[in-house]
Amino acid sequence: MQDVLDHLRSGRTCYTTEFGAQLVGDSLDLLGQLPADSVDLFVTSPPFPLLRKKAYGNEDQKDYVEWLTKFAKLANDALKPTGSLVIDIGGAYQQGIPARSLHQFRALLAFVDDLGYFLAEEFYWYNRSKLPSPIEWVNKRKIRAKDAVNTVWWLSKTERPKADVGQVRVPYSKSMQQLLRDPDGYYTPKERPSQHTIGKAFAVDNGGALPSNLLDIPNSQSNDAYHRRVKELGVSGHPARFPLKLPEFFIKMLTDPGDLVVDFFGGSNSTGRVAESLERRWLSFELDPGYAALSAVRFMEDYESTAVRQAVEQIKIGKTLSLGNSSTQLSFGPA
Repeated sequence: MQDVLDHLRSGRTCYTTEFGAQLVGDSLDLLGQLPADSVDLFVTSPPFPLLRKKAYGNEDQKDYVEWLTKFAKLANDALKPTGSLVIDIGGAYQQGIPARSLHQFRALLAFVDDLGYFLAEEFYWYNRSKLPSPIEWVNKRKIRAKDAVNTVWWLSKTERPKADVGQVRVPYSKSMQQLLRDPDGYYTPKERPSQHTIGKAFAVDNGGALPSNLLDIPNSQSNDAYHRRVKELGVSGHPARFPLKLPEFFIKMLTDPGDLVVDFFGGSNSTGRVAESLERRWLSFELDPGYAALSAVRFMEDYESTAVRQAVEQIKIGKTLSLGNSSTQLSFGPA
């Protein structure tokens, strides 16, 4: 990891762990300093082009695609030939009318047509706990349905990126569980109208079913570890947090232990937390020093509240916190 960090001259390291590091700085600058062919996976969620400015920053819809393409270009340069970019882009409405913006689709076309990415597969993140928006069209006038799905583009540098869907199997359906328990009693092999023959081979237990490209992951994190710690500190956490299971799905599917995962819109560093738990090397870039410092709480579950508060305050004034061992004693580098 240090060999990669040595290239990132424009960023300040907020904290390090056994497998990764959080940097604060301009992501465009930091992306441009990553060594070529060094990254196995970028997984990120950029600020969305909302109709009004949010505390975590977002671009006007008109300039959004051009802005986002700059990041994707630099990410492509840093990806290994077998690497992938996974990007979650939420939807939005056009200003003042009940018609959808096409920004996420225009971004996809720009990435593929202009930058040379391949669309490996499109995914859809179903967030059943997502609040209805915009209020004008959904709640007040009731002329549009609740928007509960984000597009997640899985893009690759070459036609055949590293991938193993077997690493992200999901529980079998009840009927499949019955079939596995009693293949002969539950199912009679026969040819379906589609002319596909379903036989005893379907009764093999592979440890779970292969997933679909619809990811049902609620984002109700009001009582997760990050939120509890932030509440204890009496500060406002990052308002647009990845649910941990979203980056977990792609990190498991597209990388192996020891691979390098990078999130260039780090936010609360959900990606880094998951990568750490899966023994992947990771880097997180965040422009806002406060959010970058506060993300350290994700790695301090076993620390007392006073130590967590001290850690965040010291990071904010420029010191580097080392969380790379099992000790709960704070260790800082120079400011």
